[in-house]
Amino acid sequence: MSLREKPAPGRLLLDDTVPLTAVIEASQNLQSHTVSVVIRRYSDFDVLNSSLMVCGISLPLPPKKLIGNMDREFIAERQRGLQAFLDSITQHPLLCSSLTVKKFLDPNNYCANYTEIALQQVSMFFRSDIKWEVLEPLRDIGWRIRKKYFLIKNKEQPKERYLLSWVDLGPDKFLSDKDLQSAMKLLTSLSVPYLCPLLFSSTSESSALLIRPFSERGSLRDHICKAKPRESYLRKYCNPKKSQGLELSQIKLYGRQILEGLKLLHDGGVFHGHLHTSNVIVDEGVCRLMDVENGMLGVPSALRPSFTPLRKINTTEGVDVFCFGHLLYEMTYGRPPDSVPLDQYPAAPYTAVVSVLQSILSTEACKSGMPTVLELIRTPLFSDVQLHQENIPTQSKNRLKEALKTAKESLEKRLQEEQRVLHQHRRLTRAQSHHGSEEEKKRRKILARKKLYRGIVDVSLVLMVISSSVFISVPSGSGASSPPTCPSSPTPPSTTGMSVCLPTLPPVCLSVRPAICLF
Repeated sequence: MSLREKPAPGRLLLDDTVPLTAVIEASQNLQSHTVSVVIRRYSDFDVLNSSLMVCGISLPLPPKKLIGNMDREFIAERQRGLQAFLDSITQHPLLCSSLTVKKFLDPNNYCANYTEIALQQVSMFFRSDIKWEVLEPLRDIGWRIRKKYFLIKNKEQPKERYLLSWVDLGPDKFLSDKDLQSAMKLLTSLSVPYLCPLLFSSTSESSALLIRPFSERGSLRDHICKAKPRESYLRKYCNPKKSQGLELSQIKLYGRQILEGLKLLHDGGVFHGHLHTSNVIVDEGVCRLMDVENGMLGVPSALRPSFTPLRKINTTEGVDVFCFGHLLYEMTYGRPPDSVPLDQYPAAPYTAVVSVLQSILSTEACKSGMPTVLELIRTPLFSDVQLHQENIPTQSKNRLKEALKTAKESLEKRLQEEQRVLHQHRRLTRAQSHHGSEEEKKRRKILARKKLYRGIVDVSLVLMVISSSVFISVPSGSGASSPPTCPSSPTPPSTTGMSVCLPTLPPVCLSVRPAICLF
């Protein structure tokens, strides 16, 4: 299937990173129940709240009321409380992307049982390759809705543990099926120090199955949050109690190793686009990048909502640098930044780290451009790090290079188009907000009054000119006495009848209306 061929019938490619918002517009009485969101009752909100309690965050769900729950004032207060509850969920970066919340807000597009689909695909794979055996499913260890994990073993090496992941292809898949298989074959053949090895891959028209070594020590985020790798990601990352930034020596070493991994990919024409602390494995002091294949499989980046509004970040290399800035911030402070651009930083003992963060995450950097991976390697923070292993350059066939280049350009084009649409929407929103502000309404009222006053004054002046320009003369043969004339006064011209002389003026249209107040 090529870049823009239609997907299989009934299959809709969704970008799960697009944040959902919910606004309660009205309530109505339906069979003695107060319905707040289409078909949602209070009990649905209560179930949602119970499902999210694992995150360790106290959500502002208003309490239940059994008596007097049909009172109008209570219903209005309940709506405000439920709206605050929904806002607290949709504004949280991890909660808003969970399957529980997606099903609650958009049940039509998130009604499939992705775990069951993954099990069917994995079962079909094991029928064709009997050397693998599933030990247990690893439920909810990752945030992606359409990606499921299983702990497996090789029957020929029963003590070794491997991680099998099944993932649905995403909307950013810009490689044909043949080129995708070639690209995955390239990744499985790589054996470099700063990339996590991919042992096996299998792709179909709609999904991919991957096998790589399982790390009992977990990811870099597990290391920062002091969490167990097999726990639910909501429990581990939503409200970590023991998260702590790394020492300067670790920040320098890990940062340099990650940059070397990115440089290796960029030199080979491969884009990552999915760099964050959960996609970095730490094993015996060496960082290795995971999920390099995500960009080829069309899976949207986890940080896409953060960098899409920044129009200067419009290349895959720029996305990787931006993601590295996020990762560096989390390694330093023990948590990801709340928002970007970021100009104020918490107190940190490492000024060299803050200077690098400013070059990536500051307002000036997001407007004027960010450093390249090579420029970051040459900064004082990373240039003096001694590496004991060297990267081996990746080599791919010319045809695959061209396919990857075309896919990269298509991905960048989609990002730029989305940024353009978002920029236009922001301009329109600002204009509407300004037009509806109280200050602007007041200014328009004053301007309307001034225009009305000027119109009245102009009409009065026209009437005065007309009245002063009328001359009436009476003929001499009429028997009427002529007025005395003065030698110094001019003699009026002789006429044979009565005439009225009016100056030539344009037509005047006067309409008086009350002042109009625009909302």
